[in-house]
Amino acid sequence: MTAPGLRLVVFGTIGQMPLAGVAWQVLHYLEGFRRLGFAVYYVEDTGDWPYDPDRNTITDDPTYAINYLGALMARFGFSDRWAYRATARDGCTFGLSEADLQRLFEKADAIVNLTGSTVLRPEHRQVPVRIYLETDPVLSQIEAERGSASRVDLLKAHTHHFSYGENLGAPDCGIPVNRFAYRATRQPVVLDWWTSTSASPTLRSPARGWPFTTVANWRQSGKDVEWQGEKYTWSKHHEFLKFLDLPRRSGQPLELALAMKGEVKGEERLRVELSDEDAESIRLLTSHGWQVIDALSLSRHLAPYHNYILGSRGEFTVAKDQNVRLRSGWFSDRSACYLAAGRPVITQNTAFGRYLPTGEGLFAFDRIDDVLAAFRAVDANYERQRRAARAIAEECFKAETVLAKLVEESGLDSGG
Repeated sequence: MTAPGLRLVVFGTIGQMPLAGVAWQVLHYLEGFRRLGFAVYYVEDTGDWPYDPDRNTITDDPTYAINYLGALMARFGFSDRWAYRATARDGCTFGLSEADLQRLFEKADAIVNLTGSTVLRPEHRQVPVRIYLETDPVLSQIEAERGSASRVDLLKAHTHHFSYGENLGAPDCGIPVNRFAYRATRQPVVLDWWTSTSASPTLRSPARGWPFTTVANWRQSGKDVEWQGEKYTWSKHHEFLKFLDLPRRSGQPLELALAMKGEVKGEERLRVELSDEDAESIRLLTSHGWQVIDALSLSRHLAPYHNYILGSRGEFTVAKDQNVRLRSGWFSDRSACYLAAGRPVITQNTAFGRYLPTGEGLFAFDRIDDVLAAFRAVDANYERQRRAARAIAEECFKAETVLAKLVEESGLDSGG
């Protein structure tokens, strides 16, 4: 399927959160749509102030965001196809001129509102196909079910709704979907970006071996939700702590690259002086055999993050309580990159096994015994598990395949 001549705008949050995980996620969409033949543009117009990694703070100064975006877009061939609207600078537009940006919306065939981060304005709503693409289910559905005016208005402004929650609407899924019809989608991955077998880990000595790793935020607040008398948490630290004894019980090297709260103190490997609460968390993890490194220094640029995945034996990670207990079917875009790199993934069960093959290359777990069994399977024939991981990526996450399905289901392949 190709889309010659069709203009497609991807809304995202690279400048708002200029870190590698966010950048890779958006770049897979930009390149994937380009390979389908679209004329692709990236636009950031969320109205939010950006995060500045140099100062480790949210700021009204968009200088870092603009410079980061400009360099990234130039590197990947979008130097004349991006725009960033700086709310704190009276709405000044960088990249495309304001006039060019207005013409883009007048002529665009589709908008993909990635993560649903952008509230559509009148100039956005004139685009005929407006796709809400949600990477984190649960909160939006529950807010809509409760009648939140802002959430309902945001969703109603779109013509199509897609979610990484592939189990939405299933009998065993506890997430309400009465207000809007969601189509299932998943993270597209540009496979040839993850095929290198010679990358060197940049943040660990080879003498320490290749551990199972992951990159995650440790403690997050503000997105817990109550539904039908139950509280469902957002922060992953709750789930990691359930598996605190895993290094001792498995004998596997396990490393967490964690984003934690604190103040920037120089350019050392651990750049952040941690809060007392998070410092205590690190002491607890390391006393139980976990290796912990700083995710911020790892994520400042694309290459260290990329090499970290390629320099890992595989990924061990957890999911948010919301996705686990409500059985959303969510699967991580970062885990899809591990699979594409030929690294087996062991991750917490959210019901994604209904839609993705598990048992070789990819393992879903509910209990620590499931994790131990997965480690044994990987150790028994690591090369077989690597091949299986890559095969899953090729079958299920190839950007051209994933996005062709989205294009078809949104009617773009037939003119709208």
